[in-house]
Amino acid sequence: MDLLIKTCRPMAGETADILIRDGRIAAIGPDLSAPGVAVEDAGGRIAIPGLVDAHTHVDKSLLGWPWYVNAVGPRLIDKIDNERAVKKAYGLDPHVQSMRQVLQSMAFGTTLIRTHVDVDTDQGLLAVEGVMRTREALAGQVEIEIVAFPQSGQMGRPGTAELLDEALAMGAELIGGIDPCAMEKDPKGHLDCIFGLSQKHGRRIDIHLHEPGELGAFSMEMIFERTRALGMQGRVAVSHAFCLGFGDWQRTQGLIDTCAELDIPILTTAPASRDVPMVKRVTGAGVRMGAGNDGFRDTWGPYGDGDMLERAMFVGMRNNLRRDDELALALDICTTAGAAAIDVAGHALVPGGRGDVVLVEGETLAEAISIRAPRKLVVAAGRVTARDGATLTAVP
Repeated sequence: MDLLIKTCRPMAGETADILIRDGRIAAIGPDLSAPGVAVEDAGGRIAIPGLVDAHTHVDKSLLGWPWYVNAVGPRLIDKIDNERAVKKAYGLDPHVQSMRQVLQSMAFGTTLIRTHVDVDTDQGLLAVEGVMRTREALAGQVEIEIVAFPQSGQMGRPGTAELLDEALAMGAELIGGIDPCAMEKDPKGHLDCIFGLSQKHGRRIDIHLHEPGELGAFSMEMIFERTRALGMQGRVAVSHAFCLGFGDWQRTQGLIDTCAELDIPILTTAPASRDVPMVKRVTGAGVRMGAGNDGFRDTWGPYGDGDMLERAMFVGMRNNLRRDDELALALDICTTAGAAAIDVAGHALVPGGRGDVVLVEGETLAEAISIRAPRKLVVAAGRVTARDGATLTAVP
């Protein structure tokens, strides 16, 4: 798609125009012209790259339903079992629910999503099929990458591995894993299965690792061992990685340095309630890092609305980032660096970069994160997808 965006301020810098041709940025500079190309006037607003939600669950949303009263127990398994029961009781359509969540995220300026999608022996591949329908329906407006994810566990639910195998054959881009020790209680068996399916299908891996402290460190080391042995450097990511935030500095630094050595990205949601990997330590060691909303308005919790500018604020608050240059780092993790963390190159406002542009309000990037005003314009690959905080596609 071709588009000329006039009088914007790329990354809060000097006023310039951005010309997009064939979905890529062709030029950035003052007083550009392109006869016959559609024009949007930014009115001096800041232009940033499309926001990137590098860790979410679009099949879990309860958007469009009455308020869900949460009375779930404190354990991870309580939340997992409850969610599975609610999905069945409500008869949730994963296509409709994922459309609602993705469109809401698009209205906030998200143009790239990695979503973990549940695969289990209760619902089979229903969620994967529904999210694939959403991806097809919104092709050209947002890029969605699917992780086949055994949320309910794989080792204790015979038949799950076969369903994961089928999901990858259907076209899921990644295979997911979950807490090899705390959830699966068989780290060798679980990781052997996940890495085996990855090898069979030539797919990348993204593993949920909620395990804290030494337990999480042990699981990380098992992930390192397989990544190194199978030559999968750069093809394995770890989400959450709470163990990288626990108190033994030398121990966690060793884990972070090994992530850098093996090119294992860390994908955070920056929750306030848990020890988390600190962004300056992780990125300072050369580790790729992205951020995501996780689920929102679902059976797990009521918080969030899909706005990755809000997530940049949470990253800043959780990491005590206060200076303007530090908040620029938080935004980078939610845009260009976040895209690189999920293996998407060129997601930046530079000639040759992806034609994904979001117009935000504010004098500086820090102010844009602070006020989080409705997005004036959202552009994906040169195509306008949202205006004034609303998508151009109707919400089901």
